[in-house]
Amino acid sequence: MPESESIAAFRDAGYKLQLAQQNKVLDNFGTHFDVWFSEKALYENNFFDHSLNKLKAQGHVYELEGAIWLRTTDFGDDKDRVMIKSDGSFAYFASDSAYYVSKRERGFNLCIYMLGADHHGYVGRIKAIAACAGDDKDKDVEILIGQMVKIIEGGEEIKLSKRAGTIITLEELVEKVGKDAARYTLIRFPTDTPMVMDVDLLRKNTNENPVYYVQYAHARICAVLRNAKDYGINYEIKSFNPELLVHERERELIGLLAEFPRVISAAAQAREPHRVARYIEDLASQYHRFYNDCRVLPLGDEKPTELNSARATLCLATAQVISNGLDLLGVSAPEKM
Repeated sequence: MPESESIAAFRDAGYKLQLAQQNKVLDNFGTHFDVWFSEKALYENNFFDHSLNKLKAQGHVYELEGAIWLRTTDFGDDKDRVMIKSDGSFAYFASDSAYYVSKRERGFNLCIYMLGADHHGYVGRIKAIAACAGDDKDKDVEILIGQMVKIIEGGEEIKLSKRAGTIITLEELVEKVGKDAARYTLIRFPTDTPMVMDVDLLRKNTNENPVYYVQYAHARICAVLRNAKDYGINYEIKSFNPELLVHERERELIGLLAEFPRVISAAAQAREPHRVARYIEDLASQYHRFYNDCRVLPLGDEKPTELNSARATLCLATAQVISNGLDLLGVSAPEKM
């Protein structure tokens, strides 16, 4: 086999192995991509030439010293970007521009980019690509900047260094703390805020551990509802009488439950899922206050009352909202712990 064919064969085999490994890790983390797009596809079937012609038609491509440039400074970038070098090879920016055109032509009306904090300089050039393609760089493109995550274990920071080979992969993180703890902790902070992840804390079954705190609240409510069923308490929604719930803690809990749709809508519009996590934590805390001050189950030989039924229904609603919120975040809501 010629050397060029051997290199191509090894490259293809390595690509497939790496993609399979990434799929496995992401699947264990509860993340699924509908589409995997190969950069190589941009240069097959003359798609890059097509995207380049589209940019040329907008009047923002020029040639200088044998290289092909995109005039991104027309739209706020700090300098123009080379797409094809003078030796005929493609610059990395060529893929960026062609991929943007590809996404738009595949019908995506909004392109959301997630960049690391060390790629903040890409914001201007990506928005400029959109403008050069004839799109609105402020409406058709959103760019989120993800800050760094500091890992602490045994009370000490794990110093991450690619050069020294000391890194913590997503796979290793899930192995250390579990999928739920890893997902929830990464989600509960804004993406643009540096965060600290304490591995030892996330292994604890205490209220200091945020994911345990909200999952335990759900499991506790489920236990209350099982006991209510044993008492013969009817907590079906259709028989719910909210007029019986006049205690301050009951009203506070009802008010917070009513906020759930607004929180979800705001989190989606702002691309800030941490709002959902923080809401669930507040709801769990509010439920514990309610449960401590408002008896849900009868005492001793007492007969269940309509108030017991109304409070049990409120418990049911709280469990449902916590479960829905955790499900949106890809975190389980155990009924027993």
